[in-house]
Amino acid sequence: MRTAVVAGGGIGGLAAAAALAARGWTVRVLERAPEFTEVGAGISLWPNALRALDVLGVGDRVRERAVPEAEIGVRAASGRWLMRTDVSELIRRYGPLVMIHRADLLAVLREAAGGADLVPSTEVAEVRAVPDGVEAVHTGGVTRADLVVGADGIRSAVRRSLWPGARPPRYAGYTAWRLLTRPAEPVHVGGETWGRGDRFGMAPLADGRVYCYAAAGVPPGGHSPDGELAELRRRFGAWHDPIPALLESASPESVLRHDIEELPPLKTFVRGRAVLLGDAAHAMTPNMGQGACQALEDEVTLAALLDTRSTVEEALAAYDSIRRPRAQRIARQSRLAGAPAQWSLLPAVVLRDTLTRLVPGSLTLRAMAPVLSWTPPA
Repeated sequence: MRTAVVAGGGIGGLAAAAALAARGWTVRVLERAPEFTEVGAGISLWPNALRALDVLGVGDRVRERAVPEAEIGVRAASGRWLMRTDVSELIRRYGPLVMIHRADLLAVLREAAGGADLVPSTEVAEVRAVPDGVEAVHTGGVTRADLVVGADGIRSAVRRSLWPGARPPRYAGYTAWRLLTRPAEPVHVGGETWGRGDRFGMAPLADGRVYCYAAAGVPPGGHSPDGELAELRRRFGAWHDPIPALLESASPESVLRHDIEELPPLKTFVRGRAVLLGDAAHAMTPNMGQGACQALEDEVTLAALLDTRSTVEEALAAYDSIRRPRAQRIARQSRLAGAPAQWSLLPAVVLRDTLTRLVPGSLTLRAMAPVLSWTPPA
């Protein structure tokens, strides 16, 4: 019986646990939080992620809890559209795109991982190689396994343990706010709005709530003296509808603030019989909505390779050669895609908005192909 320890019970960790358990592995998931859940945010699942979820056998359940994204584009603070993506054509070329609450996605994955041993309130402190295996040292003791999967996020203990020389996460130059709100009038529009050094995005969810996010170029580690919601209302309260109404209907306790960080590229995602996936391997900025999508690609690829290679070591070597170039390329693209949105100098903003209006929609769709046309390994 092959055994695996998965560090981290988020999207990537539970997906990996579900995939391995379905293939006959004995899996133990160690999650440092007291519960396997998520709060406070929505998430876009692009066609590549939905294909991965279909391989996992949960794609239909996710779609039942999600809502199709009907509008993608960028507006100015006045409300004028700078760019709109033809969603029907995107779906025709690449497949559906949906928005779901993170807690709902995690609930589906937690159910799919029912064949694994899910252990909350247990933090991995160290991972070390042993003869014919690997050990995870954690708050509950020591667990020996044939494989350790590091899915424990951007501040991964697995990465810190086995990649001691790796550079730490770095601040991307802007801070984000996230919130869920239920406005008095239904909201059916989505997309992102760009200002001068700040931006605001919104997406309706299946239950009538709206997921909102914002970003601004401010020093890291800060906070708003009179509260984060007051900060958002100052920054965005005069922007186009329905942004003011969304902020007026929000509650202060619903607003989450965090600095956007990314992980400098690693030279390998593998050490012996330990492997990194998701943010632990390639944490990226959220500008392309691909963070969780790439984690799902990771787990599907890893599970397939463990099925088709003779040894764990061969499977992990193949995983590294397949996943690292793609994930790191998308991370670079995401960083570049977000830079213009944060420009604040007026001449640069005018130039950005003008050029954005001139980009043909067909070109935007073609540019998405390398990311969205991904198909799972056989």
